[in-house]
Amino acid sequence: MTHGLEPTEEYDGSITVRLLDDRSGTEEIRCSSYEDAIERVKERQHAVTAAKIVAGDGSVVFTSADMDIDDWESVWRREKRRQSVQVEAHDCPHDSVSCFPDDLCIRCQIDKVRDGY
Repeated sequence: MTHGLEPTEEYDGSITVRLLDDRSGTEEIRCSSYEDAIERVKERQHAVTAAKIVAGDGSVVFTSADMDIDDWESVWRREKRRQSVQVEAHDCPHDSVSCFPDDLCIRCQIDKVRDGY
Protein backbone atom coordinates (compact mmCIF):
# COMPACT_ATOMS: atom_id res chain seq x y z
CA MET A 1 0.00 0.00 0.00
CA THR A 2 1.78 3.09 -1.22
CA HIS A 3 -1.15 5.49 -0.69
CA GLY A 4 -0.44 7.45 -3.85
CA LEU A 5 3.36 7.28 -3.79
CA GLU A 6 4.60 5.88 -7.06
CA PRO A 7 7.97 4.22 -7.71
CA THR A 8 10.49 6.37 -9.55
CA GLU A 9 11.57 3.58 -11.89
CA GLU A 10 9.56 0.77 -13.47
CA TYR A 11 10.29 -2.18 -15.75
CA ASP A 12 7.68 -4.16 -17.60
CA GLY A 13 9.60 -7.44 -17.57
CA SER A 14 10.65 -7.07 -21.18
CA ILE A 15 14.39 -7.22 -20.44
CA THR A 16 15.77 -10.57 -21.52
CA VAL A 17 19.01 -12.39 -20.85
CA ARG A 18 19.89 -14.60 -23.79
CA LEU A 19 22.39 -17.37 -23.04
CA LEU A 20 23.99 -18.95 -26.10
CA ASP A 21 25.64 -22.35 -25.75
CA ASP A 22 27.20 -24.26 -28.64
CA ARG A 23 26.06 -27.59 -27.17
CA SER A 24 22.64 -26.92 -25.64
CA GLY A 25 21.39 -24.04 -27.80
CA THR A 26 19.83 -20.79 -26.64
CA GLU A 27 18.10 -20.09 -23.35
CA GLU A 28 16.12 -16.91 -22.73
CA ILE A 29 15.43 -15.58 -19.23
CA ARG A 30 12.95 -12.74 -18.72
CA CYS A 31 14.12 -10.27 -16.07
CA SER A 32 12.28 -7.70 -14.02
CA SER A 33 15.12 -5.16 -14.06
CA TYR A 34 18.57 -4.46 -15.42
CA GLU A 35 19.98 -5.29 -11.97
CA ASP A 36 18.34 -8.71 -12.21
CA ALA A 37 19.68 -9.19 -15.75
CA ILE A 38 23.21 -8.25 -14.68
CA GLU A 39 23.10 -10.77 -11.83
CA ARG A 40 21.83 -13.52 -14.16
CA VAL A 41 24.68 -12.84 -16.60
CA LYS A 42 27.25 -12.86 -13.78
CA GLU A 43 25.92 -16.21 -12.54
CA ARG A 44 25.99 -17.94 -15.92
CA GLN A 45 28.47 -16.16 -18.22
CA HIS A 46 31.32 -18.64 -17.69
CA ALA A 47 29.11 -21.69 -18.31
CA VAL A 48 27.94 -20.57 -21.77
CA THR A 49 29.51 -19.51 -25.06
CA ALA A 50 28.03 -16.00 -24.93
CA ALA A 51 25.59 -14.06 -22.78
CA LYS A 52 23.51 -11.11 -23.97
CA ILE A 53 21.16 -8.59 -22.39
CA VAL A 54 18.35 -7.61 -24.74
CA ALA A 55 16.25 -4.48 -24.11
CA GLY A 56 12.48 -4.39 -24.54
CA ASP A 57 12.79 -2.93 -28.05
CA GLY A 58 14.87 -5.92 -29.16
CA SER A 59 18.22 -4.15 -29.18
CA VAL A 60 21.18 -5.99 -27.71
CA VAL A 61 22.63 -3.70 -25.04
CA PHE A 62 25.31 -6.09 -23.77
CA THR A 63 27.13 -9.09 -25.18
CA SER A 64 29.88 -10.94 -23.36
CA ALA A 65 31.78 -11.36 -26.63
CA ASP A 66 32.40 -7.59 -26.71
CA MET A 67 32.69 -6.54 -23.06
CA ASP A 68 33.07 -7.77 -19.50
CA ILE A 69 29.81 -7.58 -17.51
CA ASP A 70 31.50 -5.71 -14.64
CA ASP A 71 32.74 -3.01 -17.03
CA TRP A 72 29.30 -2.75 -18.68
CA GLU A 73 27.58 -2.55 -15.29
CA SER A 74 29.87 0.31 -14.28
CA VAL A 75 29.06 2.24 -17.47
CA TRP A 76 25.33 1.49 -17.10
CA ARG A 77 25.24 2.73 -13.49
CA ARG A 78 27.16 5.89 -14.40
CA GLU A 79 24.73 6.62 -17.28
CA LYS A 80 21.74 5.92 -15.04
CA ARG A 81 23.10 8.41 -12.48
CA ARG A 82 23.79 10.98 -15.18
CA GLN A 83 20.25 10.72 -16.52
CA SER A 84 18.76 11.03 -13.06
CA VAL A 85 20.54 14.37 -12.61
CA GLN A 86 18.92 15.76 -15.75
CA VAL A 87 15.36 16.22 -14.53
CA GLU A 88 12.69 18.73 -15.39
CA ALA A 89 12.35 21.82 -13.26
CA HIS A 90 10.15 21.48 -10.21
CA ASP A 91 9.07 24.35 -8.02
CA CYS A 92 8.84 22.92 -4.51
CA PRO A 93 6.37 24.91 -2.38
CA HIS A 94 8.56 24.12 0.64
CA ASP A 95 11.80 25.36 -1.04
CA SER A 96 13.54 21.99 -0.76
CA VAL A 97 16.55 21.74 -3.10
CA SER A 98 16.25 17.94 -3.13
CA CYS A 99 12.66 17.87 -4.37
CA PHE A 100 12.14 16.57 -7.94
CA PRO A 101 8.98 15.64 -9.87
CA ASP A 102 9.80 11.93 -9.71
CA ASP A 103 11.40 12.04 -6.25
CA LEU A 104 9.44 14.42 -4.03
CA CYS A 105 10.68 15.67 -0.68
CA ILE A 106 8.91 14.32 2.42
CA ARG A 107 6.72 17.40 2.83
CA CYS A 108 5.55 17.23 -0.82
CA GLN A 109 4.89 13.49 -0.44
CA ILE A 110 2.72 14.26 2.59
CA ASP A 111 0.92 16.99 0.63
CA LYS A 112 0.33 14.57 -2.27
CA VAL A 113 -1.15 11.92 0.02
CA ARG A 114 -3.24 14.49 1.86
CA ASP A 115 -4.56 15.90 -1.44
CA GLY A 116 -5.52 12.37 -2.49
CA TYR A 117 -8.12 12.15 0.26
